[in-house]
Amino acid sequence: MENASNIASNADDYYTYFYVLRFGLSVIPVVFFIYVNCIMLFTLNRKAAFQGVSRYILFGHMLFADSLQLLSSMVSYLIAVVKVYMTNGLCVILVLLASLTTRIAPLNLAVMALERYSAICFPLRHAEIATTKWTGVAIGVVWVLGSLNAVIRFFLFVTIGPPFFEVQAYCRKSNSFDSKLHSDIDKVFAIVYFALVGLIIIYTYVAIMVEAKSVSSDKSKATKAQNTVLLHLIQLGLCLSSFAVGVLNELASRLEVDKSRNVMYVIFMLFIILPRCLSPVIYGLRDKMFRPVFVYYFTFGLRNKIKPEVN
Repeated sequence: MENASNIASNADDYYTYFYVLRFGLSVIPVVFFIYVNCIMLFTLNRKAAFQGVSRYILFGHMLFADSLQLLSSMVSYLIAVVKVYMTNGLCVILVLLASLTTRIAPLNLAVMALERYSAICFPLRHAEIATTKWTGVAIGVVWVLGSLNAVIRFFLFVTIGPPFFEVQAYCRKSNSFDSKLHSDIDKVFAIVYFALVGLIIIYTYVAIMVEAKSVSSDKSKATKAQNTVLLHLIQLGLCLSSFAVGVLNELASRLEVDKSRNVMYVIFMLFIILPRCLSPVIYGLRDKMFRPVFVYYFTFGLRNKIKPEVN
């Protein structure tokens, strides 16, 4: 009897250590990359050369949206792990915030691709098109379009959903939006958004590629813009992968409880956290003017004692 108790106790300790380790591996990367994003945003706001430039403004907006996505995902994960009880209303706000930032990311990529398209295909009018004013208008349109799905679903929840202040054990998307209407609206918006953004990015990529072959000068700039738009297409694929989470989690839920949780954890890290962590870093470190300034601030000036000057 004592041996059985010891075995059970050791098993409990093992699972406790395992869940603590998994929890740490989930939170630490998110905190680190939010910190990286904050340093990048600080870098963009620190130097005058980055301010007022359309592509850097859009890059900063992408960092802000991805940081919100990482933060909301981490909060949702912590709530699920700790098993916090909350009202339906608060849960819906968290779910819709995550949904909003998920929609913002691909729309922002489309605007960034169009900015590169105008710079290469209409170089003489680029300064007139990519002004601070019109960049701000474009970001505003992105937020309006990205918010449509969340606003409609919130209105439906208030009118036909469960009681707003009713307490639920787990904050899950399926618990708050369990009707077929919610699912259909979500699918329609996802298809329209990603089809539209995909067409824009593919069109701008082909147009820049054609322009790069036709012009006789400054081909290196056109090639770099082409590679940037191609990176946007890869980023769009990473964003699109997040929509497979629901299907994969549904399949994982059919497994045993422990296996199901482990599989869902891997899905969460691969399809939700990893794409939001890698995209801004890859895009930011490709920029030759941005990279040395970012490295200086990221390392607190230890790697390079001379502060980079960008006027």
